[in-house]
Amino acid sequence: MEEMKKLNHHRQTPRFAWHCCLVIFSVFTISATAHQAFDYADALKKSLLYFESQRSGRLPYNQRVTWRDHSGLTDGLEQGVDLVGGYYDAGDHVKFGLPMAFTVTMLSWGVVEFRDQIANAGELEHALEAIKWGTDYFIKAHTSPNVLWAEVGDGDTDHYCWQRPEDMTTSRQAYKVDQNNPGSDLAGETAAAMAAASIVFKKTNPHYSHLLLHHAQQLFEFGDKYRGKYDGSVGVVKSYYASVSGYMDELLWAALWLYEATDNKEYLKYVINKAHCFGGIGWAITEFSWDVKYAGIQIMASKLLEKEKHKHHAHVLKQYRSKAEYYLCSCLNKNNASDNVDRTPGGLLYIRQWNNMQYVSTAAFLLTVYSDFLRDSNKKLDCPAGTVEHGEILSFAKSQVDYMLGSNPINTSYLVGYGPTYPSRVHHRGASMVSYRENKGFIGCTQGYDNWYSRQEPNPNVLVGALVGGPDCQDNFMDQRDNYMQTEACTYNTAPLVGVFAKLLHLEDSHQLQLVAAS
Repeated sequence: MEEMKKLNHHRQTPRFAWHCCLVIFSVFTISATAHQAFDYADALKKSLLYFESQRSGRLPYNQRVTWRDHSGLTDGLEQGVDLVGGYYDAGDHVKFGLPMAFTVTMLSWGVVEFRDQIANAGELEHALEAIKWGTDYFIKAHTSPNVLWAEVGDGDTDHYCWQRPEDMTTSRQAYKVDQNNPGSDLAGETAAAMAAASIVFKKTNPHYSHLLLHHAQQLFEFGDKYRGKYDGSVGVVKSYYASVSGYMDELLWAALWLYEATDNKEYLKYVINKAHCFGGIGWAITEFSWDVKYAGIQIMASKLLEKEKHKHHAHVLKQYRSKAEYYLCSCLNKNNASDNVDRTPGGLLYIRQWNNMQYVSTAAFLLTVYSDFLRDSNKKLDCPAGTVEHGEILSFAKSQVDYMLGSNPINTSYLVGYGPTYPSRVHHRGASMVSYRENKGFIGCTQGYDNWYSRQEPNPNVLVGALVGGPDCQDNFMDQRDNYMQTEACTYNTAPLVGVFAKLLHLEDSHQLQLVAAS
C-alpha cells in the first residue's frame, strides 16, 4: 500500500536546509495573479468547515459537512475508557494525540490573537466549536493525573485499508502514557492546548475554562515529573509522528501557555530557568511544526520583554528574542544567505518535499503575530541583511497566503474548495468515496482500494478548507490521489490559517472603509 512507505507520516526530521527535489511535471506560465484580490472571508469560513470533515465520534445536530456521519463510536471500549470524539489527523482514521493537540493549540492561539477579527467575520462560534471538539476529547483522554491516552488505532493496520470512517473495520486499540511509560512531549503539548483553550473560553464559558486549566496544570506536572519521549512508550507511533525534537520544547511551550493562562510566576520561572538547558535560547530553528515548538516559544517569550513586570528577566528574554528573530529573518530572506529558508521560483517558502504547506502556514501565522507585536510596540526587526518594518513582514505573510489561494505559477488554490481551481483528488479516504449518508452499503477494507482509490475521477466529496501538502520546490503539483506527499491534507496545516485569514480580512475591510471615507 502506498502509505506503508511513510516515515514520520507527512514530514521528516527537523532541519536547517535541504535542497531540491524531483520535478514531477513542467511549470506552467506565471500569470498575472500576483495582484489579484482574494476573498479572505470565504477562505476563513471554509478553513473552519474543514475541521467538521475531520471529526470522529457522534456528530452533532448542527454538523454542516453533510457527507460525513458518526464513526469511531466504540473507541476505547476494549480498554474500558470512553475515547469517542476528537479528530482524524489527515486522510486516514488514526487519532494521533500529538498532532491533534498542536492543531488545537494553534486554533486557540489564533483566537487569542485575532478574536475580534474572527468575530467580526461571523466565524467566532465555529472557531470555538472547532477548539472544543478537540478539548472535549482531551478531557476524556486524561483519565487520571498521570495517565493520558495517546492514540486510538494504529497507522500500519489503518493504512492497509481504504475505507470510509463510518465503515471502519481496522484496529481501534488505544495506547496510553503514564508514570511508568512517560510521554512528556505529548503531555506538554496537550497541556499547552488546554491552557491556550482555557484563555479562549475564560469569558464565555468560565466553568469549562477552569476545567481545562485544571487538566493543563496536571498534565504539565505529569510531563515534567516523569520525563521521556512518548514514542519510546507508544512504539506504534514511531513511523508516523515520532518526536524527533524530544520533549524539552513541549515542556517550555506548556509552561509559557500556563503562564499566559494563570499569570502564575512559577511557570515563568520555569521558562526562564530552563531556557538554556532545554534549548529555548540555544536552538536557532527555521521551522515551526507539530514536532518542533522552539520558534513559537521564542516568539511568545519575545513579547513578554515589553512588559514592565518582566524587566528583571530581560537578559534571558532577550536571548529568546534573538532566536525568534533568527526564525523570522530566515523566512524573510534577511539572514546570512546559508541561513535563509529556501523558496520556490514562485516565491513559496520551501522546507521539505513532504507536506511542505504545513511549514508555510505556521510561518505565515508567526510572521503575522510578530508584525502586530512590532506595530504595537513601535519597533522594527533587525536582521543581518537589514531592518524590516512591521508592514513588510505582514506583506510577506500575505504573499504566502495568497500563493496558497492561487497566486502561483499554476494558478491553483491549494485550499480545497476555494477559488475556481483546486485539488480534486485529495488523498483522503472519506472524501474519495461515496458518502455514507448517500449509500450506506458497506465498503470493505480492500474493496475501497479496488473500486475507489485508483479512480481517475475527482473525489465525490469536496474536502472544503483542507490545505494540501502543496507543490514541489519548482512549483510543480500533481493532483493525483496516490501522490500523498502533495495531495494529503492535515488538521495542523489549516489550523494556523484561521487567525491569519481573519487578520487579512480585517485589513481589507479597514482599507475599504478608508477608501469610502476618502471619497
